[in-house]
Amino acid sequence: MSTHFPQLSARLPALFERLQGHQVAVIGHSRPDGDCIGSQVALCRVLRARGIDALCVNPDPVPRRLQFLVGDTPFVRFDQLDAAGRLAVYVDCADLRRAGESVKARFPAPAGNIDHHLSNNGYGEHNYIDTAAAATGEILAGMFLDAGLEIDALTAQNLFVGIATDTGQFRFPATTGRCFEIAAELVRRGADPAVAGNELYEQETFGKLQLLQRFLASFKTECDGLVCVGLIPEGTYAETGTTPEDTEGMVDYARSIEGVQIGVLIEMRDGAIKASLRSTSPVYRMDRVAGRFNGGGHACAAGLNVKGTTLEAFRAELVAAIAAEIASVKNASA
Repeated sequence: MSTHFPQLSARLPALFERLQGHQVAVIGHSRPDGDCIGSQVALCRVLRARGIDALCVNPDPVPRRLQFLVGDTPFVRFDQLDAAGRLAVYVDCADLRRAGESVKARFPAPAGNIDHHLSNNGYGEHNYIDTAAAATGEILAGMFLDAGLEIDALTAQNLFVGIATDTGQFRFPATTGRCFEIAAELVRRGADPAVAGNELYEQETFGKLQLLQRFLASFKTECDGLVCVGLIPEGTYAETGTTPEDTEGMVDYARSIEGVQIGVLIEMRDGAIKASLRSTSPVYRMDRVAGRFNGGGHACAAGLNVKGTTLEAFRAELVAAIAAEIASVKNASA
């Protein structure tokens, strides 16, 4: 049998031993995506199968399109959790802030940290980090398979969705042969790509399409056509009957234009600004750009949050930071 993550898998029993006999909160980041929810549910189910009292905790609701992943897995909002005495395992969180300040304050020293982000500094007691992995779900699936653990059909579906979404349906640069090998094994264990595809990509609301229409209409290119920026101004969600979860995947439209290397989505909600950055190649380090604003992420995908500025003022700052990244790449290759 092939070994997918030999060094991490060798240390997995230590995490199980640490959690045994304790109540456990499997925590994911705010505004969760497919890899976050998939990783939370999968780890929770494996822990419960081993007799560990675990549940999933998130500061935000499970997005409508991802609710099919939960099944009978215990999943609560943080404000519904009796946190007393629980140990925490963070998944898909580059740092403690990604789960929100309230969660960070309650669980500042987690027992476990499983992640694939470049900016993760190993903040857990037991850390399982591989920045070459395309998804946290890939790491979890690989370790579970390496350990010979039983993976039921719902767990397999969650891990498959984590890998499929974070690879952009197996299109992004981080996609490797290992992704396909693990995904194939998950399908053999009950993951259903057709069901996943239908739930994820063929259940859009009319409001979501109106939101997309407005986002596309806002596109402007920068940096000699290498960058495309789209905006979602304050009030747009209310006007279209949508929520922030409906922006999932929208930034990829900005990146998909011929000649564009970097796509950007900037939204303002309740006076705060969130930006998502996507590049077509890891040569342009989106994590470095986001880091200038105390954000983080991957080389090709990163995000950030700021307050105390206007949408247009921040747009200009961000474009300047991206232009500086492009210039540094050009200078390095000159």
